[in-house]
Amino acid sequence: MKRIIYMVFMNLFHAPVWLFTIARMGRPEDGRTIKECYDYIARMTRRIIKRGRVTVTATGIEHIPDQDGFMLFPNHQGLFDMLALFSTCPRPLSAVIKKEASGWILVKQVIGATGSLAMDRSDIKDQVRIIGEVTKRVREGSNFVIFAEGHRSRKGNEILDFKSGTFKSALKAGCPIVPVALINSFRPFDINSLSREYVEVHYMEPILPEQYIGMKTSEIAHLVHDRIQEEINKNVGKNTLTT
Repeated sequence: MKRIIYMVFMNLFHAPVWLFTIARMGRPEDGRTIKECYDYIARMTRRIIKRGRVTVTATGIEHIPDQDGFMLFPNHQGLFDMLALFSTCPRPLSAVIKKEASGWILVKQVIGATGSLAMDRSDIKDQVRIIGEVTKRVREGSNFVIFAEGHRSRKGNEILDFKSGTFKSALKAGCPIVPVALINSFRPFDINSLSREYVEVHYMEPILPEQYIGMKTSEIAHLVHDRIQEEINKNVGKNTLTT
């Protein structure tokens, strides 16, 4: 919480401009492309992170498909996760987020500008609707982020089981699945300190449709989960990272 307050304070001068600009991006009459909107938000995110005394490094960016219409499946450590992804992924991203967060200031505007979707996790019908919408959008060339754990892990760099249902959209769309390992993404907002923190984003080799066709969603979930946990285990403790 201390770092969130610090970030807000350090960006008070720019925040009104960002809020106004991003709100306009979400309007139908705005003429900017998805890529232009995303690049603006990515630059804003990098500035917020830098002023918040957090260093984010990324590996495996070359694994992100050049052609749009893919899905990222990262582990989920907390509120900082989307900042880490927006600041490092060069391709436009939309996200599926929990409905409870969709009304937060700036989050609401970013949802509109990036074409992200808010899901009511307690409503089965809404979950089915979101799966259908994501499938349609990915087939049309959108890129989506889904946190397959369903909610954040509170075990540091140990990830929870992945929910098989979160992979239904990818299976139906027949798109590349990119596992993403987030390391120490919980620390910036969970550690009550303003000391510099280091977060790593590892984009892993995509799992292509021909590699998972015929698999059950539960099998895909286990495959992606195990690859991410293995990547985390391999990298935790290196350099400046701590568990």
